[in-house]
Amino acid sequence: MRRSRLVLLALLVVMTVVVVVGCRYRGYLAGLLPGAAAEGGDLSVPPGFRIAVYAAEVPNARQMALGSNGIVFVGSRSEGKVYAVVDRDGDHRVGAVHVLARGLNNPSGVAFRDGVLYVAAVSRILRFPDVARDLTRPPGPEVVSDAYPADAHHGWKFIAFGPDGRLYVPVGAPCNVCAPSGPLYATITRLDVKGGRPEIVAQGVRNSVGFDFQPGTGELWFTDNGRDWLGDEQPPDELNRLSRPGQQHFGFPYCHGDGLRDPEHNAGRACDQFTAPARLLGPHVAAIGMRFYTGAMFPEKYRGGVFIAEHGSWNRSTPIGYRVTFVKVEGDRATSYEPFATGWLKGGVASGRPADVLVMPDGALLVSDDKAGRIYRISYEGAR
Repeated sequence: MRRSRLVLLALLVVMTVVVVVGCRYRGYLAGLLPGAAAEGGDLSVPPGFRIAVYAAEVPNARQMALGSNGIVFVGSRSEGKVYAVVDRDGDHRVGAVHVLARGLNNPSGVAFRDGVLYVAAVSRILRFPDVARDLTRPPGPEVVSDAYPADAHHGWKFIAFGPDGRLYVPVGAPCNVCAPSGPLYATITRLDVKGGRPEIVAQGVRNSVGFDFQPGTGELWFTDNGRDWLGDEQPPDELNRLSRPGQQHFGFPYCHGDGLRDPEHNAGRACDQFTAPARLLGPHVAAIGMRFYTGAMFPEKYRGGVFIAEHGSWNRSTPIGYRVTFVKVEGDRATSYEPFATGWLKGGVASGRPADVLVMPDGALLVSDDKAGRIYRISYEGAR
């Protein structure tokens, strides 16, 4: 009898702790608690748009890159895999998911150029030549560069080729906030894939996991994740614009957002000596994958603007993000910032975490979800 009472008391204590932790720290659990993957009807997009599942079995899907013949290449982090997803019959639903590589170190970033797939695996840039020739028998990887730091903290990467033909590769800070000792940390670099060392094009960038080049100008715009543990409301994440490669410092670790001095690492620096963000984003939304909208399917409002995948906060008492947002861009100014696709976060639990966006040749927008292992397709069907 006494043992039964002890067991009952222990269960009550555990249940109380779970309830208290769930209420007080629900923001920490939002992206970790299991939840059923969102279907198209669970998600909200503006009137006239439609969102549907494009690929359902792409575990831990992260960055996407468009290959030849409509193939979409997809990286991952925890899975260690690189995928090729194929819509063979053009019905906007993937019929085959091929695993091109496995056992890699956080191969989050992928880029495709001249028949070759490039993959960023923390310290190494790899290439898979003639990768689309036979997706069932992919080639083995070749090392393009092993010149990047091996730190796991902010070590995963987003990569893309610029208008200059170089491969752009960010290097995150190996910490929450610090003054890194190595020259490549907290930078964005570019690399000649035919040989050579990384060249720094932007400094003071804490952790960029998404960027794109503005059509017409070729200027690099990129998201940057703000530091943690300054409270729920600061610092903001950022959308930045690089107008002078190699000559701009974006503030980390001295200043954050638009003039917020770091309480530990400011070192007496005036924040106005650094390049201010083009747009302040939500605090801790984890803005990562981003693209300029270059298609013709969506209404005029969206053309030339930026779509951003907000992966979602992990240490905010009330969770935020877990959505796709849109930033209107006019010339060199980001003039507005608003939600576009929502619904992955409900009741403090996330059914998914958007990781990247990709504009398809028909103008539709793909959204990868690394929690649910899915890719969604957003199309515009007009007023009904």
